[in-house]
Amino acid sequence: MDYTRQTRFSDPGRHHDRLAALPADPAAVGAVVRNLTVHYRASGIDFPPDRLADIDARWAHRMLDLDRERFGDVPFDVPRPAEQRVVGCCRDSALLTVAALRSGGIAARSRVGFAGYLTPGYHVDHVIVEYHDGVRWIATDTGVDPAADWPVDVTDVPLGPVGLHTAAQAWQALRRGELDPWAYGTGPGEPIGGPWMIRYYLAVELAHRLGDELLLWDLFGEAAEYADRDWADLPAEMPGDLSHLDETAGLLVAADAGDHAAERELGARYAGDARLRPGPSVRCVSPRGAHYQVRLC
Repeated sequence: MDYTRQTRFSDPGRHHDRLAALPADPAAVGAVVRNLTVHYRASGIDFPPDRLADIDARWAHRMLDLDRERFGDVPFDVPRPAEQRVVGCCRDSALLTVAALRSGGIAARSRVGFAGYLTPGYHVDHVIVEYHDGVRWIATDTGVDPAADWPVDVTDVPLGPVGLHTAAQAWQALRRGELDPWAYGTGPGEPIGGPWMIRYYLAVELAHRLGDELLLWDLFGEAAEYADRDWADLPAEMPGDLSHLDETAGLLVAADAGDHAAERELGARYAGDARLRPGPSVRCVSPRGAHYQVRLC
């Protein structure tokens, strides 16, 4: 896959030139993205329903449309009040970063997993960015201020339990009995988490890698079958044959290690196995309380 090319999710549309004009530097782009967006939960702001609807914008061009509706053609680096920024989450910060880097000709992609550096003793579901510097892929968390006191370098996040434990890595550790799945989810004491979430995020990680940078609450495939159920009420033992998930996780980990054959196989399986990819529509189970079908094409 050519990660310098936009996808249907990252395509900025009429905003391309404005993004392309940003410095071709991930740190500078990150500062701009943090100026454009605000986290729907971590900000502590009680957004009214019409503003909270921003979180389902989904497409990069639509998020940038929202900014333009509020600020016109004011340059992206001119400070926006937090209350008026585009309301979203880590996925949205990552997608806008990816869109900007691709607009500048830099190979970039989003990575999905669980961060071990945001909340002590817990792995929070998270999306960050990887970009290629010409030598290697570098993971960077542009959704957070790098000047803050983090236990890892958020401009060069390690892929693993102390950094971003990718969904594939977490799935493999879960299958080996090496992690507590209830220390993985949306946050300590939150109802969304556990083994079924790790299973679903494996599918989301694959989708993002292959260019379908879905919202984290866009459910598809096998997950759509339990979309409206409480995660804690799902059976502790997952029924059925899980070999396709084990193989997918193995291929993702191998591809991260530089195995080009594994990368090609991921693409082939994603194209050929309907269990692993979204179809024409997904079921959006939004944190704002709305549940509905969304057509993607």
